[in-house]
Amino acid sequence: MTAVSGGAAEVRRPPAEIAPGERGSLRIADRVVAKIASQCAREAVGPPVPGAERPYANVVVAHDTVRARVHVELDHPTDIGARCAAVRRHVTERVGALVGMEVTEVAVHVERLHPAAARDAAQGRTR
Repeated sequence: MTAVSGGAAEVRRPPAEIAPGERGSLRIADRVVAKIASQCAREAVGPPVPGAERPYANVVVAHDTVRARVHVELDHPTDIGARCAAVRRHVTERVGALVGMEVTEVAVHVERLHPAAARDAAQGRTR
């Protein structure tokens, strides 16, 4: 690269190689982490229940750690504890892998249960 200084061209050399850890930092906004956590919760819940809202998340990011609160709606009957554990595990693994932060807490809140009878009626089935 050349630079003009006082009418004469001088050649600048590239700076010495700087170690990756000393180059600077990257800050990922909380709302971006929340969107990623929401998408991970959608992946874990599986196909959406008819009439259910999409999962969403609220997060707190501090010093490269994430605490997330995920809100989901599930079908019923189901093993609620197992489904919540699956959501918690998936969100922890995927958010940690995608944003490179440690996920210290994932609280799963079940907002609503959708009964199978209502789901079957919406699909035109009766018993």
